Amino acid sequence: MPIRIPDLLPAADVLRSENIFVMPESRASTQNIRPLEVILLNLMPKKIETENQILRLLSNTPLQVNIKLLRIDSRVSKNTPKAHIDSFYRDFDKIKTQNFDGLIITGAPLGQVDFEDVYYWEQIKEIIDWSCEHVTSTLFLCWAAQAALYHLYGMEKKTRDTKLSGVYQHRTLHPQNPLLRGFDDMFWAPLSRYAEFSALSIEQQSDLLVLADNQTAGTYLAASTDFRQIYITGHPEYDVDTLDQEYRRDLSEGLEPVLPENYYSDNDVTKPPVASWRSHGHLLYANWLNYCVYQQTPYDLHSLTPRSE
Repeated sequence: MPIRIPDLLPAADVLRSENIFVMPESRASTQNIRPLEVILLNLMPKKIETENQILRLLSNTPLQVNIKLLRIDSRVSKNTPKAHIDSFYRDFDKIKTQNFDGLIITGAPLGQVDFEDVYYWEQIKEIIDWSCEHVTSTLFLCWAAQAALYHLYGMEKKTRDTKLSGVYQHRTLHPQNPLLRGFDDMFWAPLSRYAEFSALSIEQQSDLLVLADNQTAGTYLAASTDFRQIYITGHPEYDVDTLDQEYRRDLSEGLEPVLPENYYSDNDVTKPPVASWRSHGHLLYANWLNYCVYQQTPYDLHSLTPRSE
């Protein structure tokens, strides 16, 4: 939340130069406040686990957020009870005439599948297009980021020979950007993907700004200049044991996975994993909600303007 100070107080310029959000009294006195309306399109197989992870990060803010869960895959889930999905998830047709402050599209275990072969690819494209007119800011996570880059910018899917798995240290490239307020110069974040996200390709083939990267793993965070689309290529929402579960699952399936990097104590799989990303995960989501959603969205969602082409 912003600091509210008198319009002409000298501290305002100093604080702004330090990338601290300052709101003058003249603006604060005219600001209307209401709960934010956010949609979560959950594409992960273990939906309840993913709900818990995402909602945990969304809750770490003084803003009031109303969450609606969205589904597009009508097939019976192997990992989530049908009663849970029927009780808490909505179909896209029920909400597509409405506007929303925020949309989160999760990753999906589809890194080695061509987009056109994805069962719900046509629905994903429809929702991405819909979000450009009906959502103030959309957060694309991991596979969803790759899908949106392909659909919106024509960036061809690039797949690594080996999976990136582990916790990687990333550089903060534009510390003055609101999404990175409060970030350290270097921060850790979990990755679990085959997708290749080249910072050079993103800068050459889109109008996005790359905000954080890793020399080996490529782009971690990118955004449009108007914050209507935010791309996160990792999983700041992961629990401490999520990568461990994925590693042991792949082992049991005979896939010979690589040991997740910078994850287990002393890189010893017999020792417990260490969470080194929680604080920056919470900060990233709080910044998104505040600066890309709350500060950008109209009080009356009916007046939301489509994304400029």
